[in-house]
Amino acid sequence: MAEGTVTFFAEKLSNLILQQASVFGEVEGQIKLLRNELEWMRLFLRDADSKRVYDERVKLWVNQIRSATHDAEDVVDEFILNMDHRKRRLNTLKFLPTCVGMVDKLPFIHKLDSRVKDINAMIGAIMANRSKYGLEDLTASSSSTADQAVSHKEKRAPVVEESDVVGIDDGANKVKQMLMMKVETSTRSVVSIVGMGGLGKTTLAKKVYNQRDVQGHFDCKAWVYVSQEFRAREILLAIALQVMSLSDEEKKEMGEDELGKKLCGYLGEKKYLVVMDDVWSSEVWSRLQPHFPDQAKDGSIVLITTRNKEIALHATSEEFIYELRHMNDDESWQLFLKKAFRGTGTTTPTVTTELEELQEKIVTKCKGLPLAIVVLGGLLSTKEKTKQSWEKVLASVEWHLDQGPESCMGILALSYNDLPYYLKSCFLYCGIFPEDSEIDAGHLIKLWLAEGFIQRRGKERLEDIAEDYMHQLIHRSLIQVADRRVDGRVESCRMHDLLRDLAVSEAKDANFFEVHENMDSTFPISIRRLVIHQNLINHDISHCLHNSSSGLRSLVSFRSGTIRKKSWGYLREHIKLLTVLNLIEERFGRHMLPRDIGQLIHLKLLFIAGSFDKLKLPSSMDRLVNLQSLYLQNVCNIPHSIWKLKKLRHLECPFSKVSSQSQINKCVNGYLGVEQLTNLQTLALEGGSWLERDGLGKLTQLRSLELPDCSTSYLRTEFFESIAKLTALESLFLSFPKEHTKKALVNRLGLVWEKKNVTIDHHNKTLLSRLMPFLHHVYLYELSLDGMLEKLPEQIEFYPPKLLRLDLWRCKLTDDPMMILKKLPSLRMLELGLDAYVGKKMVCSSGGFLQLERLKLYELNELEELIAERGAMSSLKTLEIRYCYKMKKLHHGLLELTNLEKLSLRGSCHESIKEIEEAGGEDWDKLRKIMC
Repeated sequence: MAEGTVTFFAEKLSNLILQQASVFGEVEGQIKLLRNELEWMRLFLRDADSKRVYDERVKLWVNQIRSATHDAEDVVDEFILNMDHRKRRLNTLKFLPTCVGMVDKLPFIHKLDSRVKDINAMIGAIMANRSKYGLEDLTASSSSTADQAVSHKEKRAPVVEESDVVGIDDGANKVKQMLMMKVETSTRSVVSIVGMGGLGKTTLAKKVYNQRDVQGHFDCKAWVYVSQEFRAREILLAIALQVMSLSDEEKKEMGEDELGKKLCGYLGEKKYLVVMDDVWSSEVWSRLQPHFPDQAKDGSIVLITTRNKEIALHATSEEFIYELRHMNDDESWQLFLKKAFRGTGTTTPTVTTELEELQEKIVTKCKGLPLAIVVLGGLLSTKEKTKQSWEKVLASVEWHLDQGPESCMGILALSYNDLPYYLKSCFLYCGIFPEDSEIDAGHLIKLWLAEGFIQRRGKERLEDIAEDYMHQLIHRSLIQVADRRVDGRVESCRMHDLLRDLAVSEAKDANFFEVHENMDSTFPISIRRLVIHQNLINHDISHCLHNSSSGLRSLVSFRSGTIRKKSWGYLREHIKLLTVLNLIEERFGRHMLPRDIGQLIHLKLLFIAGSFDKLKLPSSMDRLVNLQSLYLQNVCNIPHSIWKLKKLRHLECPFSKVSSQSQINKCVNGYLGVEQLTNLQTLALEGGSWLERDGLGKLTQLRSLELPDCSTSYLRTEFFESIAKLTALESLFLSFPKEHTKKALVNRLGLVWEKKNVTIDHHNKTLLSRLMPFLHHVYLYELSLDGMLEKLPEQIEFYPPKLLRLDLWRCKLTDDPMMILKKLPSLRMLELGLDAYVGKKMVCSSGGFLQLERLKLYELNELEELIAERGAMSSLKTLEIRYCYKMKKLHHGLLELTNLEKLSLRGSCHESIKEIEEAGGEDWDKLRKIMC
């Protein structure tokens, strides 16, 4: 970890020397000396950092280097902050002569010079201690992993899926029998899976939960993660959202009791299955039990996974408890081989005789724990397939196992220590998220970028490098894929609770971050990153920092009440060097961020979500010149000076408007427009005057564009030409306000409106060709359109050539869109909603939609029939038809789809369901298995 700290700061210092040499002035020599010392320290740390766990002397030496590096970073960043304040102060006193400005600068220069000299002397003393205390044998050598920075983005084979874990089938069959048993009474039953951490409780429960016959056996199902941070209302809300509909007001306002009663009333009429994963205390069941109706439809089940059998016995009887066994030696070896040899292109790897000789040693060390096996296998998959290489790792495992009672933790710690420095920081950072939470991959990557963990590799895009880092952690089984995007990339990930425990422990030891768990905690004087998971009911963040220095770099809160207006002035001194401000469920007084937030000039990420209050950004935002990512979930007014922030890479404010720049301001300060943000990768913003020119088309690096309110007043020729120029786009969402009529839209396009048709000028054959020419958008895989359209173009060449997902809303199409869309060769997901089509019948003809895996239709208020001809949609796995109230019948062709796994028919096809249920037979057997 110390190697990463030094490396990241050394790179930062090198960039500052290049960019701000004139600012440092006569101190530049001392700054360069500091940079050179850091480079030398980095080389020695590469080996020392991994040896610190073996030798207390090494641990002390490494900690001193880390502390000195933090001090140096604080000194440099405070100087830059002071110089920024000085510059702005002088700008208000323009009448003063230049010499006064130079004199004003001298105290800052002298202070910097003195402090940097002190730090250089301190570093010299620390380095001298190597020989003084017998540490001179530390060399720059490193493990085969650590010294091999990846020079290009690797293409990896898919990770072995959780359902492939060997030896799990017997357990799955026994648990399934418990869930689907015949019962004589109409009472709810509780089933429990018990086993120690890392044994595979969640994996087993998921395997059973996702099986077709289990899905079809219950009327409704829900899965919730409980974990140690138990909050009854959140658990109840999570269950309710999976089985029933709640209004926004109910989600926000209903208390625990009211929500529990509503849920109980709904479940009382259903045969339900609720999985509560990772229960840590008997209180959970005692608190939630009243909200699961005991008198329910025959066969209702609550499934609990827990490490503690006493908790299971508190909720159910011995006969309904399944205790997970450890894997035997053969099963352990099979699973290990899957992990150690994945990516070799074979399902049955060839193992040399000398490696087979290590079989007993490997399976003995893992003690039948699946998590230990997959992590060790993931570690050895990165090593040479030789006996010498593997024995070296196993010898290290031996030492780690001697350090604590849990063998699994020893193997996990070894896998962490084997990581190269640039992955260690990324792995530890995953520990900031609450236990058992699903981590959005895009947000995690933006956090890594803001923290400076991503090292440049030639001309590669930073986000692509970060994605590769994530793949490496997945490949090593240190994080798990929770969900994938339609293009196969990672949508979200999870961290096993034992791995998270390891990350939190290592982070605390390295002063990497602190997790605020209770108000009695004693925090160190120097906190670099503070993470808050619990509500601060009687206190706010200032309570946690009252003894701390001003070196806080990241504040990440997942709970409300973190910052109160009255404490902002006090807090300002502690967060003046902040680079990450990530607030969820936060509310600000008077709906405005603090006016002086612009003083946080080192801020790289500002993320505010969870509160739906209207928010206003202060004009001082234009001082955040280092800001890379701005995410606002709130309805927000953004000052036009946002266009000054040229380092912005992600501007995600889909409910926000940017104010227009006045003519006076243009004359005084020059024109400000979106085209100045040439580094933008993501843009989500309501339309406005910023669309009037062709600036949008100059954002050639843009990967994702979301315009949820394209007012017709801005739909000029330049807008459509700009869309055509954005050929790097991967995802595009355009929404035209529903109050704008088709006539208004056509008039804005310069077309001629007639009562019965639209006459297009000779340059365009259809209205859509003017809107979106996608022929050259070869990377565009996701397209969403919301608003009235004349008709869909018939020419297949018009559409993005590699389109995987298409969403259409409120289009008012009168012709059956399936006749055209069936020809899209790569389409995997199709969603039509909110009267996207206003006809009565849709036909999926034979041979069409061969790649389609998911079809969703909702609120198509005129639709009466969806016909699937034989040979259509042969790959379809999920079909959702929701609130199409005029659709009474389910076409028999839909039940003949051989790959269909999930069918949701809320508010649709009730007559057919009743008829099929009454008739029984094969159709009912299939329908009940796939209904959800």
